[in-house]
Amino acid sequence: PVTAGSIVVPYGHVIGNEKWRGSEIAQRLQGKIRLIFEDDLGLVDFHLSNRTCILYISEADLVAGDEFKRRLVRFRNVSSLGGIVIVEKTQISDQYFLAVQKLVVLELGMVLLPVANQGEASQLITQLVSFYVREQSKDHNSNPFLRKQCSQLAESSVFRTVQQIPGVGKTKALLLLQQFGSIHRLCNTSVKELELVVGQTVAQQIYTF
Repeated sequence: PVTAGSIVVPYGHVIGNEKWRGSEIAQRLQGKIRLIFEDDLGLVDFHLSNRTCILYISEADLVAGDEFKRRLVRFRNVSSLGGIVIVEKTQISDQYFLAVQKLVVLELGMVLLPVANQGEASQLITQLVSFYVREQSKDHNSNPFLRKQCSQLAESSVFRTVQQIPGVGKTKALLLLQQFGSIHRLCNTSVKELELVVGQTVAQQIYTF
C-alpha cells in the first residue's frame, strides 16, 4: 500500500523505484538531480517530495492493456499522496491518450503530463524537482548555508558511517544528518527525537546501536 508519509524524501533529492535503475530516465537525471533508488515504493515510480510522486505510464503500458488503469485506481484508492501521471504520448499510443486523460484527470483527479519519450520525461522531472527545492528553500531562509551543507552530506565519510547503523540506508542517513548534523549529536539524541525523523522501529535500532 502507498500512504502519505511512508516515504520521506531528503531535501533536494528524488527517490526512484529500483526498477528504473539503468533506464534512460535515470541516466539523463544523473548530474542534474540526486537520485536514490529504493525497492519498496510499490505502485510509485518516483517520489519528488514527501507528498508528491510520479506514476509513469509508458507506450508499452498503454499498448499492453488495462493493467496500468488498475494501478492508477489502486494508487488513488489507498493513497493520500498527490500523484502526477506522466504518459508517453507517441504515434503508437496516441489513440489511447484521450481515454487515459479522461480517467486520470476527470475520474481520478490527478495531474497528467504527456511526454514524447523518457528523455523528455527526465527534463520534466528535473523542472519539477527545481520547483520543489525552491518551495522547500523558503522554509530554510534562516540558514543560507543549509542547502550547501545538505549537498555535501552525500559525499562525506560521516554519511557512509551513518549508513552502517542497522536499519539505516542512504535515505535515512541523509535525513538523520540533515536533522542532527553530526555523529556526536546523533549519539546523544533520545529515542523520541529519533522517532520524529525515522519512525519508532529504526529509532530504537539506532539508539541501541
